[in-house]
Amino acid sequence: MGDIETLARTIWGEARGEGKEGMTAVASVIMNRVHRGGWFGKTVTSVCKMPWQFSCWNANDPNCQKVTEITTIDPQYAQALIIAEKAVARELPDTTGGATHYHEYKIKPKWAAEMKQTKQIGNHIFYKE
Repeated sequence: MGDIETLARTIWGEARGEGKEGMTAVASVIMNRVHRGGWFGKTVTSVCKMPWQFSCWNANDPNCQKVTEITTIDPQYAQALIIAEKAVARELPDTTGGATHYHEYKIKPKWAAEMKQTKQIGNHIFYKE
């Protein structure tokens, strides 16, 4: 599985119910982490699959198996694939204001208090350090 496919599966696993805008925002966070490097990882795949960063890849998450089995028959995955291709080609605008983190609005992770909120897009709140 290459970077584009891994990115598309991550976008789908994290934001398939958030429409194009929400999926684009998750792609932006991932690409912001790739460009920042360091602890986040050096490639799209390493960033996406960093343990405990994107829950859809956690073995105990119900989405994990779905993420590995999804195909382009699913229209949201087909859209995620297009978004991923644009993101990897650096043709996707960052809609998050430079965010490297996000969470669903219903939860309040400890790390969020130490970061600057940049946007809320759909059910996700985005942050940067």
